[in-house]
Amino acid sequence: MHADFRMAFLRLLALSSAISYCSAFYVPGYSIKTYEDDEAVPLHVNKVYSDNTQIQYAYYDLPFVCPSTGKKHAGIASGRSVSLNLGEVLRGDRIMTSDYDLVMGQDQECRHLCSHETDRAGIKRAQKLIEDGYVAEWIVDNLPGATSFVTVDRSQKYYAAGFKMGYKDISSVTGKPRYFLNNHLTLVIRWRRAPGRAGDRGAKVIVGFEVYTKSVAAEDRSDTGCPKDVHNVNQGMELFISANNTNFASKYPHSSYLPEQDDADDGTTLTIPYSYSVYFREDTRVEWANRWDMYFNNQEESTSIHWLAIVNSLVIAGLLTTVVVMIWNRTVHGDQKPLRDVPLEDGKNILRRKIIRSGARSPRLVEKSSSGLLEQTGILDNEDNDSSDDEALEDVTGWKLLHADVFRTPAYAGLLAPLIGSGMQLVFMTTALLVLSCFGILNPSFRGGFVSVGMGLFVFAGIFSGYFSGRAYKTFGGLNWRKNTLMTALLFPGLLFSTIFVLNLFVWAQASSTALPFGTLVGLAALWLLIQLPLVYVGSWVGYHRSQPWEHPTRTSSIPRQIPAQSWYTKSIWAVLLAGLVPFAVIFIELLFVFRSLWQDKSDYYYVFGFLTVVSMVLIVTIVEVTIVATYVQLCAENYHWWWQSFFIGGGSAIWVFLYCAWYYFMKLNISGFISGMLFFSYSLLACGVYGLLTGTVGFLAAYAFVRRIYGSIKAD
Repeated sequence: MHADFRMAFLRLLALSSAISYCSAFYVPGYSIKTYEDDEAVPLHVNKVYSDNTQIQYAYYDLPFVCPSTGKKHAGIASGRSVSLNLGEVLRGDRIMTSDYDLVMGQDQECRHLCSHETDRAGIKRAQKLIEDGYVAEWIVDNLPGATSFVTVDRSQKYYAAGFKMGYKDISSVTGKPRYFLNNHLTLVIRWRRAPGRAGDRGAKVIVGFEVYTKSVAAEDRSDTGCPKDVHNVNQGMELFISANNTNFASKYPHSSYLPEQDDADDGTTLTIPYSYSVYFREDTRVEWANRWDMYFNNQEESTSIHWLAIVNSLVIAGLLTTVVVMIWNRTVHGDQKPLRDVPLEDGKNILRRKIIRSGARSPRLVEKSSSGLLEQTGILDNEDNDSSDDEALEDVTGWKLLHADVFRTPAYAGLLAPLIGSGMQLVFMTTALLVLSCFGILNPSFRGGFVSVGMGLFVFAGIFSGYFSGRAYKTFGGLNWRKNTLMTALLFPGLLFSTIFVLNLFVWAQASSTALPFGTLVGLAALWLLIQLPLVYVGSWVGYHRSQPWEHPTRTSSIPRQIPAQSWYTKSIWAVLLAGLVPFAVIFIELLFVFRSLWQDKSDYYYVFGFLTVVSMVLIVTIVEVTIVATYVQLCAENYHWWWQSFFIGGGSAIWVFLYCAWYYFMKLNISGFISGMLFFSYSLLACGVYGLLTGTVGFLAAYAFVRRIYGSIKAD
């Protein structure tokens, strides 16, 4: 057994090493877009976002930027929306064509875009966005415009998606903050010769898109609107409109103090000139298939930490595996002896122990063949010693005493079955997403693909949800399978949809691009009610009518057994917290990287799904083992209410993950504003609920299989 365990552990280590290398592999696209010399290259504008808030805005919704003119560029009129997939809409993308002219191979030292007049409200809005650290996302050939960085040792270059909209400094004269807008952009398009025959014909492919920002004052410009010397700029474009003292004097006629800021709209505007430069540079070091590597290079520095997370996970799983092997040997292989019980008295199995001390030998427990019931006789066997008496006593103590109650239908079985079904739905969806990500199909170049495919898998997995829910409901002895089907199809998806709908109202009030359009909400409801619900119905019908219930190895008595007083560590809340701490210890290191990409550094792409898959596999193994150990301890305490307990213990780490989210919010993030904080905790609670449902289902099924196996190894009438 121990040799087999070591071999299994080594295989798991080798598999984890192989899967982790998937983090460097991806499918960059399904078709290569090539450009000829003098061919127009379209530039799309998307949105602005910040690490300090959860509110995003569409770029063209900002009041201080150049609005679209409707002129055609690259054959498409500016200001037109680009068709988006469901994932792009859900993540707040609002991609539109722009007025920027980019022509392959043609450098432009400076080109004037527009001079936009902005009122006081627009200036105040721009100052607020700069204060919150907003960055803009533009797209060329499906590559996001990036700010270029180099590592500390200057040996490697990497990208961070997006570019700053402006900056803030403190005036040396007044000591007050000043805000400057980046109104001149230098766009660097990196290209190389196209592979294959297209390259032989002179075609080119884009392998990089860099954006360099500069703030240039409105003064000292040429007739074209461009700065006279765009390379040497001494003064930036300050966002400031002086107060209207005449208006203040009329508003405060008896005051000797006049405020310096005027929020009233008196018609005063500030003209902001926008210009840009374009440079095309050949870069033969980057292949088109590897052009996204620049956005991931910064993650290679943390590879050792990812390996630390895997080693930490494997050590914990290895220790738990040792405990489970010991329990398995004791229960299945060591206790495969006939169960000797007692006659039924008052509807309960009561153990009659008669231990003869002080010179007398203990009686043996034998089976009465005439009635099939077990009784204790007073025949003394002089060949037995005291050690055999102790073994006989162990045979009818602990978990074996529960053989007539352990499979008793749990309370609220009509709720547990739909939760198990929804949990299996999440297990299927998550497994498929991780597999597709490891094979490189789901990657950042497939914008919004992770969410879109995940939504499709979730809807399709409704048939698995219905099947497992229907079969569990039949096993629990349920009769109204249609009611169970509706609960399975409406309970968990309904909670998700309702929560998103309520949160969407708050986001919509902020005029954010994150707010889902009404048509998208209707589409989500249609996916739920018109596609997933029928699939759940079909799966539930198969699970209830075409499948047999899971068989139990022992029969259940008519009257439940009394449960003795329980230790503090076996009580529900403490057991859940203590058991949930172990799976959390497996994943907390990897969660740091996930949180950083989701909340702290949104310009960074999380794309180490190989490591995430390995940690997830070890997590599932850990949850299985923790639930088995906790269930065994509970049964040894003669407590047969293990159904819900195993579900809660399996999902117990979700509590620690949510507490981890709260710690990360207060200690690592600088999120400001009530709406942003509410969105953070709401989405965190929603994600932890989904995670808890998935892991709780895994824990329940592991405990169920364990209980059926150990009680199937004993002989009881």
